[in-house]
Amino acid sequence: MHPSFEKYIPFVPIQMQTRTWPDRQITQAPVWCSVDLRDGNQALVDPMNVEEKLRLFHTLVDIGLKEIEVGFPSASETEFSFLRTLIEGGHIPNDVTIQVLVQARAHLIQRTFEAIAGAKNVILHFYNSTSTLQRKVVFRMEMDGIVKIAVEAAQLIRRLSAPVIASGMNLRYEYSPESFMGTEMDNAVHICRRVMEELHATPEQPVILNLPSTVENCMPNYFADEIEYFIANLPNRECAIISLHPHNDRGCGVATAELGLLAGADRVEGTLFGNGERTGNVDLVTLAMNLYTQRVDPKLDFSDINKIKEVYESVTKMRIGERQPYAGELVFTAFSGSHQDAINKGFHYMQETRTDFWEVPYLPIDPADVGRQYEPIIRINSQSGKGGAAFIMQQNFDFDLPKAMHPEFGSVVQKETDRVGKELKPERIFELFTAEYVDLAMPYRLVKHAFSETTDAEGNSHVTFSGTLAHKETFFDVVGEGNGPIDAFFNAIRGQKMDKFTFVDYKEHAIRSGSDSKAVAYIHLRAMNGKDVFGVGISHNISLAPLRGILSAINRAKRLEII
Repeated sequence: MHPSFEKYIPFVPIQMQTRTWPDRQITQAPVWCSVDLRDGNQALVDPMNVEEKLRLFHTLVDIGLKEIEVGFPSASETEFSFLRTLIEGGHIPNDVTIQVLVQARAHLIQRTFEAIAGAKNVILHFYNSTSTLQRKVVFRMEMDGIVKIAVEAAQLIRRLSAPVIASGMNLRYEYSPESFMGTEMDNAVHICRRVMEELHATPEQPVILNLPSTVENCMPNYFADEIEYFIANLPNRECAIISLHPHNDRGCGVATAELGLLAGADRVEGTLFGNGERTGNVDLVTLAMNLYTQRVDPKLDFSDINKIKEVYESVTKMRIGERQPYAGELVFTAFSGSHQDAINKGFHYMQETRTDFWEVPYLPIDPADVGRQYEPIIRINSQSGKGGAAFIMQQNFDFDLPKAMHPEFGSVVQKETDRVGKELKPERIFELFTAEYVDLAMPYRLVKHAFSETTDAEGNSHVTFSGTLAHKETFFDVVGEGNGPIDAFFNAIRGQKMDKFTFVDYKEHAIRSGSDSKAVAYIHLRAMNGKDVFGVGISHNISLAPLRGILSAINRAKRLEII
C-alpha cells in the first residue's frame, strides 16, 4: 500500500490581490553574509577545530565576504574560544563585520557580550521561533508570549549595548523570527515592528530583519508573496534591512532566495556549496554565479573555484557532488553527441566572429572564469557523437581534424567505447588516432624521396618527385611531375596500382610550437566506387607530411577493403 499522504498539512498561501515581484529584475548583488562557520559547522559530523575554522574564515575573506557569522559563542566554550582567537589574534580585517548568533535568552545574551569585547565591527544576531507549529508543539504559547520573549531580549541587548558602543565598537542588530516561512505574516510583521521599536531603529541605524526559511515548506513563488506582503505592511521599512536565510528542504533554496530578492529583500545569508543542517542552506556560489551569468557583478570572487573546493572539503570532511552547479567535476562536461557538436561549433563561432560575448551552447559560463580548464569539457563514452573525439584531439593535442573527417574518426572511437563499455580518456583517444592513421606502414611505405623544382618563363612552378616505394617486401622507383609536391607525388604513384583514387581535399597545420614544431597533413581521397577515406601524415618536413598522409589513406583503404 502506498504511504498515506493525507496526514500532511498543506501550506496555505497568503491571498495577494496584486503582486509586483514577477515583473522585477535583479540588477545588483545583495549584501552577502556567510554562515559557514556557524550553520555549516554545527551540521558537520565532526565540527571544525580552531585551525580549520581559521583557514575557512580567511578563505571567506579572500572571496570578498564582508559579513561573516563566526559562531554561537554562548553555546559552548569551543565557540567562545574561537571568537576570542579571531579578535585577539588580529584575524579580522577592518572592513569585515563578524556576526554572532544568540537565542533570545538573558544569560546567553550576557555571555555573548563578553565574547565580542574588543571587536571593531559586530552584528549581534538574536532570534526566537514564531511559527504556528513551534508555538503549538514546542512552546505551547500564544503569539503574545512569543512577542514578549523577543521584546525583552531586545530591551536587554539595547541596555548592554550602550557601554560597548561608547567604547568605539560598531555594533549593529539583527533579529530573526525563526521559521518565518511558517508564521502568519501579520504576526511576523507585528513581532518585527516591536523589536525595531525597542532597538530604536532609524534609517541611519537600521535593524537587519532576517526572515528565514528555517524549514522550507512552500514553493518559492509563495515565499516571494510572503516577502512582498511583509515589506508592504512593515511600518518604517526604511529602518530595516530585509535579509533572507533560505534552507533547502524542498530543493528550492536558490529559487527561494532569488524570488525573495525580486520581492524586495536586500541581503542573503548562506554557505559555500549549500552546507548546513539537513539538506543545507542556500548555496552562495550558485547564487553569485547565477548573477554573474546575467551580467551582474556578484561582488564575490570565485575565479579559483578549485582552490575554494579544496579548502571546503578539507575543513568540512565533506565532498562536493559531481553535478554541483559551477563547481562539480562534470558540470562543464558533455558526453552527448549533439551537445558536443553544439559546443564545438560555439567555440569555432567565437573564434571566427571575435565576439565580445560568451556564446557557447550548453555552457552557461566560460569555465575559465571559475578557474576551470577546457580539457574536460567534452568527454567520450558510448553516448558521444562524431564531433566529440575531434574536439578532444584539438583541445588536448592540437590536432585540428577537417570537419569531413569527424564522422570517420568518431566511428573509430565509437567502436572502442562500445567494446570497453566505459568512458575513454583523452590519452586513449590519442592512441586510437595514432594507431588508425599514423602508425600505418603496410602495405605501402615511402623508403626515400627527392624533389626538384623549376620555374618557366611565365613564372609557373614545376615540381618533380622521384623516390622509392615499398609494397610489402617489393621495392620500386617512381617519378612524377606536378604543380606542387603533392600533385607531383600523386602523379608519380598513379601507375603503380595506386591509381584507384581521386584527390578530394588537403589540410595542413603545425603542431607544437617553436623549433620543434611538426606539420600534420590530413588527406581526403575518394575511391573509384565513391567511398571516401582519410589519411594523416606527420613530419618535421612540411613537404613530407602530406606524402605520408596520402600513403596513410591508401593503406587504410586497403585495410578497410574500400578498394
